[in-house]
Amino acid sequence: MKELALMMVGAALVNNVILARFLGLCSFMGVTTRIDTAAGMGMATTFVITVSSMADWAVQHYLLDAYGLGFLRTVTFILVIASAVQFTEMTIRKVSPSLFQMLGIYLPLITTNCAVLGVALLLVEGKLSFLASTLFAFASAAGYSLVMIIFAGLRERLALAQVPRLFAGPPIGFIVASLLAMAFMGFSGISTG
Repeated sequence: MKELALMMVGAALVNNVILARFLGLCSFMGVTTRIDTAAGMGMATTFVITVSSMADWAVQHYLLDAYGLGFLRTVTFILVIASAVQFTEMTIRKVSPSLFQMLGIYLPLITTNCAVLGVALLLVEGKLSFLASTLFAFASAAGYSLVMIIFAGLRERLALAQVPRLFAGPPIGFIVASLLAMAFMGFSGISTG
């Protein structure tokens, strides 16, 4: 149980999908202008990553490995992810039309978000059990959401700050993102010995 908890903390903070693995940067820079939008995108992506990783684990173990079809892994995983995104999109449209409008084009683009596919592929490499895979996927997605919300809060503050004209807009966003990544990367350098 302790190993699972450490794995989850590591997936969320130490090996964060955005800040340590640099996956999902398109939505990271595109959707993080407001906290509510970033939180909505984070929740939608968390759901998609968790559900699609569970399905991808089953497809990998019971179909691809069983019949020697490993070469179809990427295509198969993308089909599973696309199905999860379609379900998520229909649900958000029905439950919260305003969030659906705010997320705009970024919601269907979760299908091509490399963070979603990256987590699924990391699970295959790790040869984890179903429970460990599910927890790893959820923790990775929670870390993704955490960083999205933190960065959105920072960008909201930056919108009100006096930033030199040369750095206004995306340049200051990239600078803040790099500082945030360095802060998260500091966790991986901690030695217990």
